[in-house]
Amino acid sequence: MEITRDEIKSRLSLRIAVGAMFFMAGLSFASWASRIPAIQQSLHLSEAALGGVLLAIPTGLMCSLPFTGWVITRIGSRKLLIIAITCYAILLVGLGAARTVYELLGCLFLYGFAGNAANIAVNTQAVATEKLYAKPIMASFHGIWSMAGFTGAGIGIFMIGQHIVPLYHFIVIMVLIIIGVVITSRNLDEDCDARVKDEVVVLSIGERIRSMTPLLKLGIIAFCSMICEGTMFDWSGVYFKKVILAHNGWIGAGYFAFMCTMALGRFTADWFAGVYGLRRTLILSGSLTATGLVVAVVFPYLWPAIIGFMLVGAGVSSVVPMIYSSAGKTTIMSPGVALTAVSTIGFSGFLIGPPLIGFIAGIATLRASFLLIACMGLSVAIISGRTRLN
Repeated sequence: MEITRDEIKSRLSLRIAVGAMFFMAGLSFASWASRIPAIQQSLHLSEAALGGVLLAIPTGLMCSLPFTGWVITRIGSRKLLIIAITCYAILLVGLGAARTVYELLGCLFLYGFAGNAANIAVNTQAVATEKLYAKPIMASFHGIWSMAGFTGAGIGIFMIGQHIVPLYHFIVIMVLIIIGVVITSRNLDEDCDARVKDEVVVLSIGERIRSMTPLLKLGIIAFCSMICEGTMFDWSGVYFKKVILAHNGWIGAGYFAFMCTMALGRFTADWFAGVYGLRRTLILSGSLTATGLVVAVVFPYLWPAIIGFMLVGAGVSSVVPMIYSSAGKTTIMSPGVALTAVSTIGFSGFLIGPPLIGFIAGIATLRASFLLIACMGLSVAIISGRTRLN
């Protein structure tokens, strides 16, 4: 069926609006991350105290999961996204204004809560947008989030160089995000509970349990991949310092290499999945992740480790976007609820990964712990090969 010019314009407007929302979410998170050292210094927090404080974000994230699944079926992803992304920006200012540890803890909890609500809502919008195209586009949205991360880090470096305190820095970001929400929100998909219910197939209890199995497998694939991703975020610098014995200027090289290939991989994953299929894409992703970690463990030298971390970045880049895309196409529940279910399983891996690394490193070595994480990458490939994917 031929698509009219108005339909092309409408879906392009939706894609731009959803992409803008991904960018604003990434910009908010990166802005916070770029000023953590300054906030740590202003509140006189030790490394151990900072680590404890930062747990408030994943705590808020996990607490938001059941709430998000409930509310998205009642008000729709568009309204939830507008509310959540606006709160995300306002709470960013709260983080900059915090003058005590307790104020920071409270703001971080709410920041994680709002951030995950925005994450689920914007991915639900992305699923709706992808349905209008005859090709995968989900990974490109996550690539935009990664681009926002680089942008936010760059703005943070500029603000630090100009000796601008986090509060004023965050106010600027908040204003930009709110303006962006006002401009783009009118073009978001106006989903509603009635329409979602029409799309959900009514199944018997037995059929529903059997049909939930592929969704559970999707969550397990996300879980394994996000263990690897969480490890890279929290332990790449430590690995380069203590195992690679890199000089100070090169300690961040592994993390930078990982981030670059992860961003690049998200812009190429849609094309690859369109040509070779979702299953082959996930199998390759898991294989690249496992191979990269093994290279970094077997050859603990600067350049082999950098290459290994690049492979890990390319491997994990497409897994979560593709899993979200597949979960959003389920017919046994609304896309928002399906995404919430998969996110609950997946993000638990993101939280478990870093502490697991520390525990194994304590009883064995850091290299041994990274080798175990390589098994998680291999699990992505194996489970993907045995899972029915939409």
